[in-house]
Amino acid sequence: MYSGSTMTKFSGRIIGAHQKIDKVARKHLGKITDTELRFPAKRDILRFEGKNGPDGIKRKSPAKDEPWHYYSPFDKSDSGLLELIREHYENLVKQLKKGSNESAAFEAAWLSHALVDGLTPAHHYPYEKELVSLRGGEPIEGRTTIFKKIVMPGQSAKDRLKNNWKMWGPKGLITTHGLFEWGIAMLIAPLGFGEAVPTDEDIETLEEVGYLELFQRAAREIAALEMYDRYYQTGWTPKLAHQVRHKLGPTIVKCVTLTWHSACIDAGVIEPTARKEL
Repeated sequence: MYSGSTMTKFSGRIIGAHQKIDKVARKHLGKITDTELRFPAKRDILRFEGKNGPDGIKRKSPAKDEPWHYYSPFDKSDSGLLELIREHYENLVKQLKKGSNESAAFEAAWLSHALVDGLTPAHHYPYEKELVSLRGGEPIEGRTTIFKKIVMPGQSAKDRLKNNWKMWGPKGLITTHGLFEWGIAMLIAPLGFGEAVPTDEDIETLEEVGYLELFQRAAREIAALEMYDRYYQTGWTPKLAHQVRHKLGPTIVKCVTLTWHSACIDAGVIEPTARKEL
């Protein structure tokens, strides 16, 4: 999901989907507990988005230790992102227990980033498979320089031109991905997502199935809408924009809020029953 430019630390604060979701989720987290919430403040969490977030690594060290936030919701063997989410979750619980606000803010932001990307329709597309194909079968780890990252190779000048057109041209791999996520950021920027405040029933479901299953269910529900496929075919339509505002956005915000809530419970920051009447 779009998080603004990675050139400046304040980019994305207004038109940045990750920042928007973090702000709303942090606000909603405070709404569902009666106890004093010992959780990083909004401003602390936002420090680790944009330039200091997972997307910043893509500019600082191409293809080296890059978080790969793509997920196939209906493929039970696709566990890479789930492991990354679990790692950030467990680290967040650990830092909350220690009372380390800065470290907890980092883990909360990067956990949210992984959750949001994993629920984004563009990240359900087999991007890596297509990218490897455009690179003539060379794995993504081979993109060791900025040049190798943005310029597709080829056996001849004609092949290089064709591959780069498929990457950067209209409906190209990265063009379609980027414009879709930019569109989502624009659509959700003015929204408050009041409907995304978790209900008692949502919290009971979380306690019953756990945060990972909650994420997987949400991902399958979103993927079944085939939003990215429809965007590729027709571009933005009123129906698609409505689904972003009233289905995709609220689902993502609620998932992040509930996952942070679960971490607070596991860390002993709040009691499972210490929640407001909603």
